[in-house]
Amino acid sequence: MPITPTKQIWMNGEMVDWDAAQIHILTHSLHYGMAVFEGIRAYETDRGAAVFRLTDHIERLHRSARMMLMDMPYSVEELVDATKRVVRESGLPSCYIRPIAYYGYGEMGLNTEPCTTEVAIACWPWGLYLGEDALTKGVRMKISSWRRHDHNIMPPASKTSGNYVNSSLAKVEALKAGYDEALLLNPQGMVSECTGENVFVALNGTILTPPTASGALKGITQDSVTSIAHDFGFDVQVADLSRTDLYIADEMFVCGTAAEVSPVNSVDDRTIPCPGPMTTAIAGEFAKAVRGQVDKYKDWCEHVS
Repeated sequence: MPITPTKQIWMNGEMVDWDAAQIHILTHSLHYGMAVFEGIRAYETDRGAAVFRLTDHIERLHRSARMMLMDMPYSVEELVDATKRVVRESGLPSCYIRPIAYYGYGEMGLNTEPCTTEVAIACWPWGLYLGEDALTKGVRMKISSWRRHDHNIMPPASKTSGNYVNSSLAKVEALKAGYDEALLLNPQGMVSECTGENVFVALNGTILTPPTASGALKGITQDSVTSIAHDFGFDVQVADLSRTDLYIADEMFVCGTAAEVSPVNSVDDRTIPCPGPMTTAIAGEFAKAVRGQVDKYKDWCEHVS
């Protein structure tokens, strides 16, 4: 999906013009994939733009950096303020936000200890990752031939740039085969997650989502959806899922910052009822919550001004 430029990007404490926000070709993280990032959204509310669970996202960014032994030069509070500034100065009522911490120019080689960490935050208008009609028509999925890496290969709990080579391979494979999205299994053959979304499957009235032990990232949207589902009185459990569980699902959806809540209409050409009643209820409530329209979830919306 093409990027629409905005006015400025925050880089290492300063606002820089969009076209001037550049790095050297020998930037360490460009060569070795050692960077951590977040995907965040701001939504239009009756009080102006508000960033959904901003502090939670920046705290996860810090945790990712800690796992990778990357020293963060800015506190959570400083990056929260910087993110609000980027959105505020963009003038956009809603947008996608990308904070990234990376090793900059000056050192080369696999040893990261001499490297310094640089941080940037950008925002731009961006639609739904799985397409604007995903919420109504559903997503057509396939099980990828690529496996999700486990906790002793590359830590999936860290939102690290290099980890997403795995996701890109799976995504392109699925698109070339005529599907909308790929679903990855872990080395033990259990369901992990999609290329950029967590998975929820309804079986016999219970909603199941894979554990982080399966290689799934602990999602902030996943946590929000779980809270909403509990508040509806739905039974939500964390449990291992096999690929055949997906084939006989009563309903299924995926969720993430970019995809929001998107129902799944099939996996490996096995049709799934779509959208299911629980999915429809959860997706509708989530859409209102991110826009500050549900009182019990208003704390999730952090206003930029």
